[in-house]
Order: sequence, then C-alpha cells, then structure tokens
Amino acid sequence: MAKTQPGAAAQLPKARWRLIGPGLVVAATGVGAGDLVATAVAGSRYGYTLLWAAVLGCLIKISLAEATGRWHLATDTTIFDGWRSLGRWTTVYFGGYIVIWGFIYGATAMSASGLPLVALFPDGPDLRTWGILSGLLGLACVWFNRYAVVEKLMMVFVGVMFVVVVGIAIRVAPDTGAMVAGLWPTLPDGSVLYTLGLIGGVGGTITLAAYGYWVTAKGWRGPAWMPMMRLDNRVAYATTGLFVVAMLVIGAELLHAAEVSLTQGDRGLLDVGAVLEDRFGSLTANLFLIGFFAASFSSVIGVWHGVSLLFTDFVSRLRPAAVPAGDPERSWPFRAYLVWLTFPPMALLWLDQPIGLIITYGVLGAFFMPFLALTLLWLLNTDRVPREWRNGPISNVMLFGAGVMFLILCVQQVRDLPW
Repeated sequence: MAKTQPGAAAQLPKARWRLIGPGLVVAATGVGAGDLVATAVAGSRYGYTLLWAAVLGCLIKISLAEATGRWHLATDTTIFDGWRSLGRWTTVYFGGYIVIWGFIYGATAMSASGLPLVALFPDGPDLRTWGILSGLLGLACVWFNRYAVVEKLMMVFVGVMFVVVVGIAIRVAPDTGAMVAGLWPTLPDGSVLYTLGLIGGVGGTITLAAYGYWVTAKGWRGPAWMPMMRLDNRVAYATTGLFVVAMLVIGAELLHAAEVSLTQGDRGLLDVGAVLEDRFGSLTANLFLIGFFAASFSSVIGVWHGVSLLFTDFVSRLRPAAVPAGDPERSWPFRAYLVWLTFPPMALLWLDQPIGLIITYGVLGAFFMPFLALTLLWLLNTDRVPREWRNGPISNVMLFGAGVMFLILCVQQVRDLPW
C-alpha cells in the first residue's frame, strides 16, 4: 500500500496536484466503450441539444464518488461496513450482486477490448482470441502489481484517451455557439428516458463504490485528507467531462449531419472509426481505435483491481482470517475474484447472440446504482458520521435525485427485457 504523509500534502498546492490519482482511476474505469457510444449516439440524434445532460451526469458521479470517499475518510471504515450497519439484507444483496455482475462484466469487458484490436489488425486473431488475450493481460497487470503500479498504468490510458478523443473533437471543428446553447436544459420529443440514460450511464456503476478503497490504497486516511480527496475527485470528473463533451462533438459534427446511425453496443465505435476514415483518412481512424482500446482496456484493469478489493472486503467481514491485515491485494479472496472475472466469463464469448449479454449487463448495472445512491444518502445523514462530515443540502439533493433517477432507469431496463 502506498504511504503518504498528510502534513505537507494537505497544505502545499503543488504537492496536492502531484498526489492526484484515485479519482482518475475511478473515472477512467467508469468511462468505457459503452459510455462513448451512448454519448456519440446522443450527438448523432440530437446534435448538441443534450450536452447539458452529459454534463449533469458527470456532476452526479462527482457527488457519488465524493460521498463514498467522504465515508471512508470520515469514519475510517469501508463502504461495506456502512452497508452492513443497515442490516443483513445489504450483505445478501451485495454478495449475490457482485458474483453475478463479475461473471457478466468479465465477458463484456474482454469483448469491448477486443473489438478495436480486430479493426486495427484485420489479418490477426478473431474477436474471441483478442478478448481472451485482453482478459489475461488485465489479470497479469493486477495479479503481479499493487495499486501504485495500477494507478500509473491508468494514467497512461487517461493520457491516450484525452489526446485522441479531444484531439479529434477539435479537428472536426465544433460549433461553439451550438455547444453553449446545448448547456440549457432541453428535452427533444421522445428523449426523456434516453436523456436519463445518458445522465446515468456516463462514468461508472459499481466502480464508484471502489473509489474509497483506492483512496485507502493511496495511503489517505482520516479527515485531514478530505480536501485532497475532493480535489482529486473533481479533477478526475472534469477530465471525464471533457471526454464526454468531445464524443458528443464527434457525434454531432460527424454523424448528425450525415444522418449516420450507429450499431448497437460497443460496435458502434467501429462505425465512428469508419466515418473518420472516410473524412480524414486511415491515420485518424486508427488513432481513434487506439483511443477506443484505451477506454476499454482501462476499464478491464480498473475493474479487475477495484471490484476485487470490494469483494475482498466483503469476504473479510465474513471470514476475517482470510485477509492479512494491510495486504488485501495478496489475499486469496482478491485473487479468487480476479480469476472469477477472467476465466469463467470466457465461455460467454462463444455466444451466438452477444446482444443478450449487453442487455443483461445493462440491467445488472441499473440494479446497483439506486442501491449505492440511496444507501449513501441514508448513511451520511446519520450519527454514523461525525456531524461536520455529514451531507449538506447540495449533497442530499444530488444523492436523492440520483437515487430516484436510477430507480426509474432500473424499472425501464426491466420493462425493456425481451420476456
């Protein structure tokens, strides 16, 4: 575990900027290929009209991640300790959820990482092989390293995503006037549920709950680190906001005017690459595919590490001897969940109808977000937290609004299932 001293870091601005990291890890993990597709589709359908929704989505995720980090620092416990204090039902809910979610997500993440590699190397292995290789590489990156190395790897992927996606957005020459107008909340006809999905879908699901664990792995403990955590979180999601806006610009400028419809799921980014190749040539298209891979594979590494920490904490509360004190990354529950994320899901890569996998993953994600938002709202308004670190009015509004919105999306996802 990384060790940092709270004295100088909490007081010197330059030192604080150098310590930024966990927020970028959670943001890069949360922004996957599916989020980029959803934002590009928003731009292709509605131009800049829903820009405000994408920005609001980032603000909501800032509130959720901040609340998670604040719980860890203010109470010196984990979010799972908080859930357990609400009753046994949370343990049952979370235990079942994390096992099922890991099985489904492992396949979707490996498939998403393989897609750009197939496009970049058309004469190479097929999608299944690339997906398996991506999963194995993610396993190796996390199995043999600790958080400090994982953070550095994620920084590299964030840099690639930023340079590629924002650079292409600048190249397509965004309409700044339309962008400013798009910040005013407007709902085109028939866009209500789509808009809610855009707000809720950008920037992570269960990985938001992992933020507090990454804060702890960084060595930040106690309320003295609260200002550093908040700076870290805001910088991370401001960066996420730039990714989201850039993808919406690409959708609006390249796809909206040309009336191009994207393929459902992660494959929609291959359509964006084809349009870029037609307009700017193969070099720009290949750079975009590299950014596509960075977004997808950063989610593999982030989930493999962060959600394994969550699972390890879950097991340690049931069997304390299973996790050595201060070294969760070398414990058998951590590595068992890594294996669970990697090998069993490979069987799903042979499905003839992968769209069913995408739908199942979407429904599972919809079931976790209202749980996270509403339990944080509950916990951070009680005497479990010192008074000065409880929710203020803004936090309460954001968490309550997020909880209601995610409940609506959850119901809609279930209604849309092909029963």
